[in-house]
Amino acid sequence: LGHNREGCRLGAQAVAGVLNSAVARAKLARRHQPHSLRAGFATAAAHAGKSDHSIMQQTRHRSISTLYSYIRGADVFANNSAALT
Repeated sequence: LGHNREGCRLGAQAVAGVLNSAVARAKLARRHQPHSLRAGFATAAAHAGKSDHSIMQQTRHRSISTLYSYIRGADVFANNSAALT
Protein backbone atom coordinates (compact mmCIF):
# COMPACT_ATOMS: atom_id res chain seq x y z
CA LEU A 1 0.00 0.00 0.00
CA GLY A 2 2.87 2.40 0.69
CA HIS A 3 4.44 2.40 -2.79
CA ASN A 4 3.20 2.64 -6.36
CA ARG A 5 4.19 0.35 -9.23
CA GLU A 6 7.34 2.37 -9.86
CA GLY A 7 8.42 1.95 -6.24
CA CYS A 8 7.68 5.56 -5.28
CA ARG A 9 5.90 6.42 -2.05
CA LEU A 10 2.19 7.07 -2.36
CA GLY A 11 0.97 10.57 -1.61
CA ALA A 12 -2.01 11.43 0.57
CA GLN A 13 -4.42 11.57 -2.38
CA ALA A 14 -3.30 8.18 -3.67
CA VAL A 15 -3.74 6.59 -0.25
CA ALA A 16 -7.19 8.19 0.03
CA GLY A 17 -8.11 6.72 -3.35
CA VAL A 18 -7.00 3.22 -2.36
CA LEU A 19 -8.83 3.50 0.97
CA ASN A 20 -12.04 4.82 -0.61
CA SER A 21 -12.01 1.96 -3.15
CA ALA A 22 -11.57 -0.60 -0.38
CA VAL A 23 -14.34 0.98 1.71
CA ALA A 24 -16.69 0.94 -1.29
CA ARG A 25 -15.89 -2.72 -2.08
CA ALA A 26 -16.50 -3.66 1.56
CA LYS A 27 -19.79 -1.72 1.47
CA LEU A 28 -19.01 0.05 4.73
CA ALA A 29 -21.61 2.62 5.72
CA ARG A 30 -19.16 4.99 7.40
CA ARG A 31 -16.62 7.00 5.49
CA HIS A 32 -13.01 6.46 6.44
CA GLN A 33 -10.03 8.75 6.05
CA PRO A 34 -6.33 7.89 5.64
CA HIS A 35 -5.87 9.46 9.06
CA SER A 36 -7.90 6.54 10.46
CA LEU A 37 -5.12 4.20 9.34
CA ARG A 38 -2.52 6.22 11.22
CA ALA A 39 -4.61 6.29 14.38
CA GLY A 40 -5.39 2.60 14.04
CA PHE A 41 -1.72 1.73 13.68
CA ALA A 42 -0.71 3.88 16.66
CA THR A 43 -3.48 2.36 18.78
CA ALA A 44 -2.67 -1.24 17.81
CA ALA A 45 1.06 -0.72 18.39
CA ALA A 46 0.49 0.90 21.79
CA HIS A 47 -1.89 -1.85 22.92
CA ALA A 48 0.68 -4.41 21.75
CA GLY A 49 3.19 -2.85 24.15
CA LYS A 50 5.44 -1.16 21.58
CA SER A 51 7.46 1.77 22.89
CA ASP A 52 6.37 5.33 22.24
CA HIS A 53 9.70 5.94 20.51
CA SER A 54 9.26 3.06 18.06
CA ILE A 55 5.69 4.13 17.25
CA MET A 56 6.83 7.72 16.71
CA GLN A 57 9.56 6.54 14.33
CA GLN A 58 6.96 4.80 12.18
CA THR A 59 4.23 7.46 12.33
CA ARG A 60 6.72 10.36 12.14
CA HIS A 61 5.15 12.16 15.07
CA ARG A 62 7.51 14.70 16.59
CA SER A 63 5.49 15.33 19.73
CA ILE A 64 4.59 12.73 22.32
CA SER A 65 1.39 14.61 23.12
CA THR A 66 0.31 14.41 19.48
CA LEU A 67 1.08 10.70 19.41
CA TYR A 68 -1.06 10.20 22.52
CA SER A 69 -3.96 11.99 20.83
CA TYR A 70 -3.86 9.31 18.11
CA ILE A 71 -3.96 6.36 20.49
CA ARG A 72 -7.54 5.35 21.12
CA GLY A 73 -8.46 3.66 24.38
CA ALA A 74 -9.92 0.22 23.91
CA ASP A 75 -10.74 0.10 27.60
CA VAL A 76 -10.28 3.22 29.68
CA PHE A 77 -10.00 1.13 32.84
CA ALA A 78 -7.26 -1.22 31.60
CA ASN A 79 -3.88 -0.40 33.13
CA ASN A 80 -5.44 2.52 34.96
CA SER A 81 -3.01 3.81 37.57
CA ALA A 82 -5.95 4.83 39.78
CA ALA A 83 -7.30 1.27 39.95
CA LEU A 84 -7.40 -0.18 43.45
CA THR A 85 -6.77 -3.77 42.40
